[in-house]
Amino acid sequence: MLNESLSKALNDQLNFELYSAHVYLAIAAYCSGESLDGFANFFMVQAEEEKFHAMKIYKYLNDRGKRVTMSGMETPNNEYSSVLEAYEHAFEHEQEVTRRIYHLSDLAMNDREHATIQFLKWFIDEQVEEESMFDSIINKLKRIDKDSNAFFMMDAEFAQRTFTPPAL
Repeated sequence: MLNESLSKALNDQLNFELYSAHVYLAIAAYCSGESLDGFANFFMVQAEEEKFHAMKIYKYLNDRGKRVTMSGMETPNNEYSSVLEAYEHAFEHEQEVTRRIYHLSDLAMNDREHATIQFLKWFIDEQVEEESMFDSIINKLKRIDKDSNAFFMMDAEFAQRTFTPPAL
């Protein structure tokens, strides 16, 4: 049975996933303000993914007979000195998400809450992909100059990115 402390921690994570979407929309707005529509699209898609993650937790809590409660959000950073800085900030944010998911997993293991352990495995795998993706993009951005053709090719590539949510 899902105890109240684990239920609360999952609910907190749901709200943090929504905050993550807020963070990525703020970065998208920065990129749009710099006329980098592809990079903006990348972060808008990222925001959609975070909302999907939140809804996955929402459904799980409901399926387990727990009530979801919404909380407020702090204002995300809206200003960056460069696209690289924005991606570095996003990478640090994903590392915080990973720490939180690991904490949830530890709580579930301590409670011997096997259904939640299995549920969280998807998020752990997702975080490996997220961190790897941001790390790779940061390494590429460090190798290219903002005024290079490669930078604008990346922007054009990211304009094609879409999100197709898997089934909840």
